[in-house]
Amino acid sequence: MSTENLPQSPEQPPRKPRVAVVFGGRSSEHGISVVTAGAVLKAIDRTKYDVLPIGITQDGRWALTADEPERMAIVDRRPPSVDLLAESAEGAVILPVDPASREVVYSEPGSVPKALGEVDVVFPVLHGPYGEDGTLQGLLELSGVPYVGSGVLASAVGQDKEYMKRVFTSFGLKVGPYVVIRPREWEHDEAAARKKIVDFAGEHGWPLFVKPSRAGSSIGITKVDDLSGLDEAIAEARRHDPKILVEAALRGREIECGVLEFEDGPRASLPAEIPPPEAQAYYDFEAKYIDSTPGIVPAPLTPEETAEVQRLAVDAFEAASCEGLVRADFFRTDDGEFVINEINTMPGFTPISMYPQMWQASGVSYPELIDRLVQAALRRSTGLR
Repeated sequence: MSTENLPQSPEQPPRKPRVAVVFGGRSSEHGISVVTAGAVLKAIDRTKYDVLPIGITQDGRWALTADEPERMAIVDRRPPSVDLLAESAEGAVILPVDPASREVVYSEPGSVPKALGEVDVVFPVLHGPYGEDGTLQGLLELSGVPYVGSGVLASAVGQDKEYMKRVFTSFGLKVGPYVVIRPREWEHDEAAARKKIVDFAGEHGWPLFVKPSRAGSSIGITKVDDLSGLDEAIAEARRHDPKILVEAALRGREIECGVLEFEDGPRASLPAEIPPPEAQAYYDFEAKYIDSTPGIVPAPLTPEETAEVQRLAVDAFEAASCEGLVRADFFRTDDGEFVINEINTMPGFTPISMYPQMWQASGVSYPELIDRLVQAALRRSTGLR
């Protein structure tokens, strides 16, 4: 029988790429990650992408969360939590570790596991250890699922301030004076470790900044003006990380610059300047996220200075083998030299964060920024590259 006159079934429209926005996590930056996720969920183009929000609780459970970005905001100076957003107190999202399958499953005690569908790309907006440090990136590599941002090595280097500085100096980038106290040093001989810091202060002067080596969002950092505040600062840093970094204060202006990966390679944004906050001694957690000290975008630099900091930001991106995005933080010292302080491989990403603001001033809107990052991840394979 001829099939010419039979009704033809309509062609199925092509499936939209599915983006899993993963947020929260076990680090002390959990709440800021949730805020970032809310901003991404609100701005991502739903006509172009299907979106699956997955929160990681503070004890490490992957939870299915409601797609309600308005609940992911700082309220009464308190950051939000995945535990308050999870649809179940016991259910867990399971990501496959079989590269042949991208099917995500939701499992709840006493119930049949529920398939949530395939995921084409993960947008991990986690900050700090257990998310931004290469651990999640390693899991996604094993799973064969593309993801936004840097790979395992660059993520690990970007999280550990000591090894970040070592990489930068090996590539000829200038960093400020610092000293590291590793866990075994402190546990073996506290007095010798403390003397190492005091000797460093004798060489470079007070104040010093004592900070966790592998944390961000200015959490655990103390500005120490003299010897009397040192022990308390060490205890606070070690509360977040047994490995601590001590930096000499640099006199000058704080300058930041965003790097974004385009089809033809990484490009730098217009830089921003972070003016000293009035209420705090430095640009700390309160100034960044609670009081929202505004940055100056673009930074009041000469064209030559702007070009120089942009070049250095891209150099830092390349030195650490970064991918996707980076915010590079510098000091412009009083003698006119740019000294790199650190990079963030997953910087603060709310619309009021400096990274999106710098790209907005450079002609890339917040929704376009999200789109470019997702598209870059979809173009990139997992594995060695």
